Amino acid sequence: MTIKQFKYDEIGLNRFFGPLEAKIMELLWGAEELSIKDVQKQLEKDKAVNFNTVMTVMNRLVDKKILLKRQQGRVSLFRTIQSKEEFIHEQSKRLTENLFDEFGGVVINHMIDVLNEVDQSLLEQLEAKIQRLKKDNR
Repeated sequence: MTIKQFKYDEIGLNRFFGPLEAKIMELLWGAEELSIKDVQKQLEKDKAVNFNTVMTVMNRLVDKKILLKRQQGRVSLFRTIQSKEEFIHEQSKRLTENLFDEFGGVVINHMIDVLNEVDQSLLEQLEAKIQRLKKDNR
């Protein structure tokens, strides 16, 4: 699945989705399958939202191949194609690949610069991965 826009100035899922899309995705990642009415009811706990608006957004997420839709009688049921973890993994990998393809080594240098802010175990994992890459490329 390809997200066409990445918003640097946003946080969390809003980097990939509009605000309503992000809320809908969080709800669906927390459930196996939901109807539009189910989603609308949960969203309305925070703020009134129109059924047709929710339906339009959910159907657009189907068109973007982020949600799957099936009919059960007259009710449309929706579920995610990927888990939240799979989605974040795939999108972060694509973003990293695109940045590297376009900007090369400067991206790696910037990533290394921020490593002093990460957990020590992450540094150890990275070091082990680099050692494996060196060994495989000999």
